[in-house]
Amino acid sequence: MSMEMEMNKLEATAAQQAAGDVAIGANIDKIYYGDFLAVRDAAVDIEKGKITGFIGPSGCGKSTVLRSLNRMNDLIPIFRLEGHVHFLGQDVYGKNVDPVVVRRHIGMVFQQPNPFSMSIFENVAFGLRLNGFKGDISGRVEKALRRAALWNEVKDKLKQNGLSLSGGQQQRLCIARAIATEPTVLLMDEPCSALDPIATRQIEELMLQLKKDYTVAIVTHNMQQAIRVADKTAFFSVDMTQGGRTGFLVEVGDTKQVFENPKENLTKEYLSGEFS
Repeated sequence: MSMEMEMNKLEATAAQQAAGDVAIGANIDKIYYGDFLAVRDAAVDIEKGKITGFIGPSGCGKSTVLRSLNRMNDLIPIFRLEGHVHFLGQDVYGKNVDPVVVRRHIGMVFQQPNPFSMSIFENVAFGLRLNGFKGDISGRVEKALRRAALWNEVKDKLKQNGLSLSGGQQQRLCIARAIATEPTVLLMDEPCSALDPIATRQIEELMLQLKKDYTVAIVTHNMQQAIRVADKTAFFSVDMTQGGRTGFLVEVGDTKQVFENPKENLTKEYLSGEFS
């Protein structure tokens, strides 16, 4: 059975599952870049219909783990993962799995807004055309822009270049582009770090709307942001005992529990500001 057929079968099954089921189950033993051990011991579930936040100090591997969930790290030739990442029961690192198909079902929004130098309409339609979508492209573009809370601001200028938009609008355009293909999961790698407070608030409100239709995982350096938007929080830290910097998962749980009653001393120390 092809990956596409398996994904379609899994999506049909997933539609019947409860919102609390696991969309992505990651059990990552080790991640290497060449000989460098970047991450170890990171087992985290991304629950369907919820927002999972990844927090931790710089260099703790949270973005590396996030990008491993849809094989984005495969674009780095020296990347190697030991362990597994299951998407609705399918191991995305399986021998016959096409990473392009994986990314169609697990979308990605990056730290810096990265619209293409083309019209607003074509930015959103890009993934649809790339994947050979044969349906109503105009309808899907409008639907994605509405879901990204951008339609009312751009509906009369869809032919204008996407780069003409403000930073916050560009990031929402990138979100619209990511969800136009209707993925199951949306990964967001520090999507607000380059935005002003007003645009940040708009993106946070949008995340809360998006989780009604998508499963979301977000990397953030802003602990208050994690408190505001995340249902679950995973805290990563850095092991420097072997002379290098290796990220690892310390604790994962409901956001309220992690911030108010953390189980691990390392989590308590980080949240109290003893290190950052």
